[in-house]
Amino acid sequence: MQLKNPILGLCQQSTFMLSAAKVDQCPDDEGFEVAFAGRSNAGKSSALNTLTHASLARTSKTPGRTQLLNFFKLDDDRRLVDLPGYGYAKVPIPLKLHWQRHLEAYLGGRESLKGLILMMDIRHPMTDFDLLMLDWAVASGMPMHILLTKADKLTYGAAKNVLLKVQSDIRKGWGDAITIQLFSAPKRLGLEEAYTVLAGWMELADKGAEPVEQ
Repeated sequence: MQLKNPILGLCQQSTFMLSAAKVDQCPDDEGFEVAFAGRSNAGKSSALNTLTHASLARTSKTPGRTQLLNFFKLDDDRRLVDLPGYGYAKVPIPLKLHWQRHLEAYLGGRESLKGLILMMDIRHPMTDFDLLMLDWAVASGMPMHILLTKADKLTYGAAKNVLLKVQSDIRKGWGDAITIQLFSAPKRLGLEEAYTVLAGWMELADKGAEPVEQ
């Protein structure tokens, strides 16, 4: 008999809380938060919506539309945070600088932040933005888990090769603490692995597991 991951029910009942343009507009800094980061075209919103079985995060054909820190409530103590998408050329420089300043303030000062999910497009991994986030996570001791998104765009063999290559590069450059997996929102690939990471960071791994009938 399998056990149902307790994070599943929380994700399925998640609701939008608020959007913050500045750190002082964020919810009270208590409980557990997991933040989702990635370049504007890395499939971040699609991944969030697939994990929550909802359309919480706004997807757009024009990357770079997420200009705020968006908070989604799982329960009274746990939240997911959709961080602004970075690196899109058409976003004005002053806005990029605003995002960068407030992202750094959020990442550096948020006590309730328990882990960071970094989205990388499997066809274009390890961008300059990704390298900066890897450096920050290791320097600050922040747990990080990488989703190689859009894995359905490659054959399984090619996707696996990219996974092994990126995994090897990260171990050489940043050590063994950072974990990584394949992910596809349309194919719902990698959901269980991602849920396991979220449950661990939010201290749900050993609580309230429900048996699943075979």
